[in-house]
Amino acid sequence: MSLLWALLVTDPLIIIATIILGAVSLVVSFFDPHGRRQIAIARVWARILLRLAGVRVRVDGLEKIPPGIVCVVAPNHLSYMDTPVVLAKIPFEFRFVAKHGLFQVPFLGFHLSRAGHVPVFRDNPRAAVKTMSQAAETIQRRGISLLIFPEGGRSQDGVLQEFNDGAAYVAIKAKAPVVPMALIGTREILPMGSSQPRRGDVIVRFGDPIPTENLTLHNRSALTKQIRNEIAAMLESAAPVR
Repeated sequence: MSLLWALLVTDPLIIIATIILGAVSLVVSFFDPHGRRQIAIARVWARILLRLAGVRVRVDGLEKIPPGIVCVVAPNHLSYMDTPVVLAKIPFEFRFVAKHGLFQVPFLGFHLSRAGHVPVFRDNPRAAVKTMSQAAETIQRRGISLLIFPEGGRSQDGVLQEFNDGAAYVAIKAKAPVVPMALIGTREILPMGSSQPRRGDVIVRFGDPIPTENLTLHNRSALTKQIRNEIAAMLESAAPVR
């Protein structure tokens, strides 16, 4: 995931840090079948990037997350800056569910696969369902959380979009709780179409985990609506970023 930044930003220090740590992560991947060391390196990269970009992150609601939780994290999506922010500030191990096209990019795709991130086919409903079922099995078998952006992509205007059912589907299949997450301020740090991060403040706000043990796939639309409502409420109640 981090290697994509070498193609997106223009800050030379960020580019150098991305290339160096990306290369280290790739080498480590040959001796790291579970991807844990690669994720650790990605977290180091994320913290360095935020520091170089002058981004300060405040975390609210972390006390709501039980230690050792295995869950589906469902944040809103405003900016490419969302990726380093969640890597730096989510305290438990997780993998991204990312669009399949990223896995076809030379070098980057190999890196994503080696780290254990999960591709999803947005344009092929049958393949998407199969991937989501495999993602649920990953949670159950490996005990690793997944992060899924329910909007499917970045919001063009900063307004919360309608949610896809993917996060709810995976959580229900895995019988894992969903943790709604509100990201506030990342769009101002790196707006759509920009390649130069700006200094500023970001808020990461965790909501209460939503249990799914007693739900079936027939409940996924209702769960998706609940996740969106929780994130919308956190966004609306957010104090201005200073």
